[in-house]
Amino acid sequence: MGEVLNNWENGRWIGQTLEVENGVCAVPSKAGIKDLEYNDEVKEATDHLYDEVSDFIPKFEWPAYAPLVHAINTLKKEKNAVILAHNYMTPDIFSLIGDFKGDSLGLAIEATKTKADIIVQAGVHFMAETSKILCPDKTVLIPSMRAGCSLASSITGEDVKLIKQRYPGVPIVTYVNTSADVKAESDICCTSSNAVQVVESLGVDKVIMLPDEFLAKNVANQTDVEVIAWHGRCEVHARFSAQDVRDMRAANPGVVVLAHPECPPEVVEESDFTGSTKAMSDYVGDHKPNNVILLTECSMSDNVAMANPDVDFVRPCNLCPHMKRITLENIHECLRDEVHEVKVPKSMQKKALRAVQRMIDLPPPAEKGHFDPLAAHKPIKVI
Repeated sequence: MGEVLNNWENGRWIGQTLEVENGVCAVPSKAGIKDLEYNDEVKEATDHLYDEVSDFIPKFEWPAYAPLVHAINTLKKEKNAVILAHNYMTPDIFSLIGDFKGDSLGLAIEATKTKADIIVQAGVHFMAETSKILCPDKTVLIPSMRAGCSLASSITGEDVKLIKQRYPGVPIVTYVNTSADVKAESDICCTSSNAVQVVESLGVDKVIMLPDEFLAKNVANQTDVEVIAWHGRCEVHARFSAQDVRDMRAANPGVVVLAHPECPPEVVEESDFTGSTKAMSDYVGDHKPNNVILLTECSMSDNVAMANPDVDFVRPCNLCPHMKRITLENIHECLRDEVHEVKVPKSMQKKALRAVQRMIDLPPPAEKGHFDPLAAHKPIKVI
């Protein structure tokens, strides 16, 4: 992955936050479509797709997108490939070329059910690794090897080994937003939708949760199990503050605020609902609030808005620079040339699979992804 993804200083992410190489639905560059053109064949194959993204791509820009969309969808059929599109992908990727759409673990699980030979991960590197862990016999590609994650970069497998020496016998619960070597050193994985359930499923009075400090703190507020946290943070969600929420409420009276549990606990306390990526999306679809704010990555608000055109969205925009390294151009190149294959050593894959599978084997949580914003704050140790 390279040193470029390990830019932490005193527990705070300082790397590349402003280096967004592809804005929200930025027009594809001419270099990416030099051999493609918007001809009659492309027009016939793609024009019916435009309505899905008409709120986000101006009509006059559609001829720049359509040739790439057509080329990618054609390559998928020719190569027996599928594209896993994460919720944080821009609408052109999420809606027009994604075969499976959702959060990182949900995508990887769906990949295990497909008969495709090639999986293209439209997301970040740890997601591609998770797909490879669950689908070791398939070819897993990622369009950009620089698509990392501040959480995944905040801890290594060697760190986990040292933690286990310091806290012998205390189970390690690891967020799926981690690299394969970290999963391999863990007892069980969790997602934001089942984190509380996973912690309580172990039947112990103390666990260590890695690597997201805020997720660990928010989980600790929901359970009697003692939680020890690691000082990692998501560079997108950590930037929201309680004052941001109060200011947005003042500017938008009656707005419903939904927060991701990677946000600081004081943000959760100010929210109306806190839950996982899928839980937030389901909340909007089930409750249809008149006006809503999603405190998460920008493109997720765009994608949920497309699915709920009758709901008005206020969009506080925090971009993930790593997610935005995935573009139509590099997806096309990746699939066309079958480059940037993600591999996990067999011994590591088997150990990581054990931690992931142990989580998958749990029954669905009773309240998937819901965090009570009124729960009392508990002080926890951060290592």
